[in-house]
Amino acid sequence: MSLDHAADLELPTAETDDDLEQGSIFFVGTATVIIEYAGFTILTDPNFLHSGDHVHLGYGIKSRRRTDPALEIEDLPPIDFVLLSHYHGDHFDRVAEAKLDSDLPIVTTPHAAVELAEKGFLETYPLETWDVFRIRKGEAELTITAMPGRHGPPVVSKGLPPVMGSMLEFRPADGDARPDDPPLMRLYVSGDTLVYDALEEIPERYPDIDLALLHLGGTRILGVLLTMDAAQGVEAVDLIDADTAIPIHYNDYEVFRSPLSNFKQAIRKAGLEDRVEYLEHGETFEFEPSSDRRG
Repeated sequence: MSLDHAADLELPTAETDDDLEQGSIFFVGTATVIIEYAGFTILTDPNFLHSGDHVHLGYGIKSRRRTDPALEIEDLPPIDFVLLSHYHGDHFDRVAEAKLDSDLPIVTTPHAAVELAEKGFLETYPLETWDVFRIRKGEAELTITAMPGRHGPPVVSKGLPPVMGSMLEFRPADGDARPDDPPLMRLYVSGDTLVYDALEEIPERYPDIDLALLHLGGTRILGVLLTMDAAQGVEAVDLIDADTAIPIHYNDYEVFRSPLSNFKQAIRKAGLEDRVEYLEHGETFEFEPSSDRRG
């Protein structure tokens, strides 16, 4: 991969210097986080409904939210773009639909791009599995590659919105960089997927992953498992083999049937406690790229 080409999206340069030494992940709730690194500020799967609000999941099914978001949508910092794993009511809700700027770039699935266009969001960038999208801002470049994902068993998943995971790789936007140079930071976001065969290709292609955000919760509708529960979460931690895995998408809705406490217990039993960090809503995880990647 060459880094001296035109980016797919060029963002305005920030007034402040890009901070390549440190980044952060702020957990808003559900699958909503704010990622800040290398001058980028990224919002994932915006869900700002409150406790007691109901979300519609299709086919006449709805679920009540149990928690409040850690901040209101009006209190978001300036966002460069949204990374949306799929178009579902608990990932792009009616609050986001009403209050996000319609010209905010959104990187997502082709299905979601069509749905969002009908809502007036026209700056969408749809990705099929393994498609690559490059964003440049100032002295940094971000490569987003769409990862495989399956929202439930094969037959059931065909009736649900298609979902993608994402691999984010941050690099200096430097023409002197070599194609085989490691990124400054590599971050995997699972999306609402179960562990299945296609995910095995991820660590084969990306053997050095710094951080993984794993959508857990054990979502069940009519008894069918649609997102990773505790046991599958442990499988994902082991399979993806990131330096640090952070569970998100848990405890927020009534359809989430596998609480975080179950995952913690399963992680302890598997002896993987040193591989996992836990965030409560409103907490921030700060990270530093390894010194050999920064040069």
